[in-house]
Amino acid sequence: MLLDDASALTNPGSLLSPHDEIVAPYDLEVTDSPAAGYRALGLSNGICNAALAEFNADYAAASRIHVINGMGVTLGDSVIGLTALIAIKTRFPHISFRIYRPAHAPGYVKRLYELAAALLGSIVDLPVKFDAIPHEELRVDVGNHLFWPKFATLPMIDFFLGAMGIKADEIPAADKRNHWLQKLALPRPQGLTGDYVLLCPTASTPVRSIPGSVRADFVEALWQRFRRPVAGFGAIDHPGYTDLTPHTPDTADFIAWIKHASYLVTPDTAAVHIAAGFDIPTTAVFTTIAPDLRVRDYPRCKAVLLPLPELEGIQASNRATDMELIERAYRALKIDADFYGFA
Repeated sequence: MLLDDASALTNPGSLLSPHDEIVAPYDLEVTDSPAAGYRALGLSNGICNAALAEFNADYAAASRIHVINGMGVTLGDSVIGLTALIAIKTRFPHISFRIYRPAHAPGYVKRLYELAAALLGSIVDLPVKFDAIPHEELRVDVGNHLFWPKFATLPMIDFFLGAMGIKADEIPAADKRNHWLQKLALPRPQGLTGDYVLLCPTASTPVRSIPGSVRADFVEALWQRFRRPVAGFGAIDHPGYTDLTPHTPDTADFIAWIKHASYLVTPDTAAVHIAAGFDIPTTAVFTTIAPDLRVRDYPRCKAVLLPLPELEGIQASNRATDMELIERAYRALKIDADFYGFA
């Protein structure tokens, strides 16, 4: 069945073009390309898609697994999605993955897959011809996962494991903590010496970010608590703060700054998942998502949930009314001894 533009962009899976190419809906969206003639990839010819039908993958009998349109176009989703693949490969070390990615994903997200490729297999840009992926090998479609119903109700790592045909309770909690990041070749951060506390205030959407109006207050609180330099990304007017943006040209540098921090404060961002990979003590503030859906398996993360029932479950927003609620909640937040953990 042919899809209209709206249905194509929200399809719970990847698409097939009129020329039988597998296409990422995201690529159509960001290039403002019409979806006329496109249809859902669906379960055609044995392709697995857990949004349409749950499955149990026989990884013991597989050698190469084709992950179609995985694992999202944000850095945080990608860290967790790759953790799921690493956990599978830990159990079945004989397998390799070929991951087919949206060609127009942000460059900093693409870079993460480049860094991880040596641990997993190979990365291929979409589109690809449907028949170019061997039909006799395991093919798993994880496309457009934001529109899968379970994405909003499961811890993200459990969601990705289920999407790959693995029962989440079969994977030890220790394998859900992104420790594969420790195997990456990372640069030594340049531009700041000695111990520092890291503040990562900006999420992928304003509704999950720390408002600009209170960021200097956070820096002051961190300085008072730790008595060491506070660093972060973006300008903040405080004498004890260093903006690391000029010293972070690459995703590898961003990861490295988190790796070497003595403490991290962040909202619901990729930074909290990267910090867990290096066992960095962290306080993470949540506004729209229950913390257990993101940081359940991170023992060194202190989660703080702001009381914002009006915004529960919102994936993205910059509406003025929502921003007012966020700012009010942050201004009421006490950054006291109970705010920190594991320091």
